[in-house]
Amino acid sequence: MTMVPPTIPLLAIDPGNTHSAWVRRIGGQIASYGYGPNDDVLAVVRAGPPLGVLAIEMIASYGMAVGREVFDTCRWIGRFEQVGLTAGCIVRLVYRAEVKMHLCHSMRAKDANIRQALIDKLGPPGKKKSPGPTYGISGDVWAALAVAVTAAETPEPTR
Repeated sequence: MTMVPPTIPLLAIDPGNTHSAWVRRIGGQIASYGYGPNDDVLAVVRAGPPLGVLAIEMIASYGMAVGREVFDTCRWIGRFEQVGLTAGCIVRLVYRAEVKMHLCHSMRAKDANIRQALIDKLGPPGKKKSPGPTYGISGDVWAALAVAVTAAETPEPTR
């Protein structure tokens, strides 16, 4: 898959073992976002966008021991992927390393660096009286937005 044109709706998920964050971009703009129980996020995926792109942050192994939460998250990634495919979405798995390299050009980037790169690229949150393009984004939704931007702006790497 090549880069996602702005005209194609994109739904990005930062999955977790019980709760996940999501961002929907339409026309290159943030249309909606949220954070909640995984069953609720499945409902968001089922609701569309039809024939859009579903980008899910994928877990990578770096040789360290992991716990049950990581395996539970992997199971949810598979469930999101299956529901997305059934809904007619093109599914793209985006690794955290891709996000770091695309937005910060460094594997050493931390969440704060990624957040700042998104603000630099999309615009500041602003204030209640004059909200900016990232107004209201907080917590894990920043990670979902990073997945959305990376999926939209980079070709899928050959694996």
